[in-house]
Amino acid sequence: MSVPNLLVRVAVKEDVPSLIELNHQFNGVQRSKEEVETDLLNTRETIVVAVMEERVVGFACGQIYKSFCYAEHQAEITEMYIQESARRNGLATMMIEQLERIFKNSGVKHIKILTGIRNTNAIKTYEKAGYSKEEELVFDKNLLC
Repeated sequence: MSVPNLLVRVAVKEDVPSLIELNHQFNGVQRSKEEVETDLLNTRETIVVAVMEERVVGFACGQIYKSFCYAEHQAEITEMYIQESARRNGLATMMIEQLERIFKNSGVKHIKILTGIRNTNAIKTYEKAGYSKEEELVFDKNLLC
């Protein structure tokens, strides 16, 4: 059995069609090419892609932010998705490591990741990468316009 050709890198404009499709698979949201191109240029968010056999099969997003409450910048890995057929190849760990390097080079010393309490595969991946569970609740509210 051959080992697939795996790569993780920062997303580029040529990845936009793949990002649109993967995001739709991930959360059912359909974004336009123009919207995604604009968001890709957003300097507050870093998007990395997972490539297997020269095809984009996943993405992860991370953001650096600053609060007056803390001396250092903080970071959060906000989204992560890998197509079912490409899972269990280490790509999630590779994307986490890539974002960690980017954050560390920006002076970040603390990273958060949020996931669903029932997302056991993601929880195992994050724990394996050295993240620990915290006793926090996340609240959500939709603001209707």
